Amino acid sequence: MTETEADAATARGGSASIGQPEYWWYVARSDLLRTVLAEHVGSPARVLDVGSADGPSVSWLRQHDGLHVTMDIDPRGLAAGGVCGSALQLPFADHSFDVVGAFDVLEHCEPEDVALREIARVLAPGGRLLMSVPAYTWAWSDFDDANGHHRRYTVKRAERAIAAAGLQVERSTYAFAGVFPFFAAERVARRARAGVSKDRTAPEDIVSLPQVPAWMSKMFLSLSRVDRRVLRKRDLPFGSSVLVAAKKA
Repeated sequence: MTETEADAATARGGSASIGQPEYWWYVARSDLLRTVLAEHVGSPARVLDVGSADGPSVSWLRQHDGLHVTMDIDPRGLAAGGVCGSALQLPFADHSFDVVGAFDVLEHCEPEDVALREIARVLAPGGRLLMSVPAYTWAWSDFDDANGHHRRYTVKRAERAIAAAGLQVERSTYAFAGVFPFFAAERVARRARAGVSKDRTAPEDIVSLPQVPAWMSKMFLSLSRVDRRVLRKRDLPFGSSVLVAAKKA
């Protein structure tokens, strides 16, 4: 591991999906990612899953035949045969993959443009990037610090970053609109409890997820299914996540 990769490893929080893959958000995210992005997968011969510690949310991507490579900077997120490495220096040759998935990965990467250029480099001509990132800078809280985030996004912010890497956006939308009022209230409450501070706390090893009662988890899943029905036909104008499909010319 290079010095840059080591710095990246210590600058991020671990994925909570390692310990709680059945948490409602991961279940709902898998459904929403599949709804928005599955039609852009095609029939790839070679797929790279960057940040595969969040594998429980992208099992739908592994249903395709062909080579599927998992990569994560945290070896705990790797299945047998996975590659331990950094998104800032992908250990693969140019044009190696037909699809690259990066689900809640880019916000961990600094510099952002280096990670996107690396993804573009390993994509074959005509290949697709499938991506999700957290939404809205105003929603920043200690939870982002704990996760080792560097930024949050709007749809336009994500589109500009992807275009700067030479990729063409095919679809971009918000997600988790149904639960958005609860998300916004929770973030405002977190900020109020933490007070106003310019000092960031260190990332946690494995992030502690907000615990909710079973009835609330069921309600959140039901609201996310409303998102799914809408996203089958149109984009959502707001939400706590941004989903993007892009193509390499």
